[in-house]
Amino acid sequence: MELKYLFNINLEGKYFLSKNYVNISRSPFIKNCIHILYCDLTLEGIIEQIVLDKLEAVKYKVLYIPEAQEIISFHQRRKIEYEVGFNILGKCELTDPEITFGITKIEDKWIFGKCESNDREWLQHDYKPFSYSNALKVNISRALVNIAVGNNLKCTVIDPCCGIGTVLIEALSMGIDIKGYEINPSIGTNAKENLLHFGYEDVITICDMSTTKDKFDVAIVDLPYGIFTKTTPVDQLAIIANTRRLANRMILIAFDNMDAQVLSSNFTIEDKFIISKGKFKRLVSICT
Repeated sequence: MELKYLFNINLEGKYFLSKNYVNISRSPFIKNCIHILYCDLTLEGIIEQIVLDKLEAVKYKVLYIPEAQEIISFHQRRKIEYEVGFNILGKCELTDPEITFGITKIEDKWIFGKCESNDREWLQHDYKPFSYSNALKVNISRALVNIAVGNNLKCTVIDPCCGIGTVLIEALSMGIDIKGYEINPSIGTNAKENLLHFGYEDVITICDMSTTKDKFDVAIVDLPYGIFTKTTPVDQLAIIANTRRLANRMILIAFDNMDAQVLSSNFTIEDKFIISKGKFKRLVSICT
């Protein structure tokens, strides 16, 4: 679902081709990206193009990236990397390269180019001062932010029930303009500490989200369900209705089917999917 909103594709396998560039470190699920320089039916054809173009690089490394279902030995991979790297002009540097080239075989074609790897810096967000077992996982929160904003990093976002700030942290780490609201003072204070821990601006207001009159492009609503803050079905409906007033789009995360409440608040459901965390399952609705 994340790739649908980042690249406008429906992924069927473990790889995809796209003319659109997105910083892959935004996504918690994309491992590598090859910026294609050469494509050929044979490895020898790739090497020939490297030689003809006199491809040159300083402190480079060649990395063979196997297709997901491919079975290939360590020695076979190193042999391919050596054969390709031997023909690049410049100095090979395996431990601390300035540039990494990727070589892979997709179906019947060999592909070669500059390889970009996910820096996975977002993993450090797992280690925040305050965390709750029921909170969204970091990778899911990051994906939800990507679904919410797509490739418009300048859009404005509200998290009206921000909890301990997991979604806020992921959005802020991508430079997104986001505001958070939390009605529970204790949880809101902990969320502020989490943001401070990672050096992010305090964008949290501890109050009922219904009091704000600001307008936003999109809202990410992890609907409260009454574990830490008392919540009733009437309260949940009020949150959805207020979100309609505040935002043009809504990403709604809930434990129960909220279609009736969403539709009664004049939202249209564009997409739906399920996310799981242990025995917990949450329904995600993308609404406009």
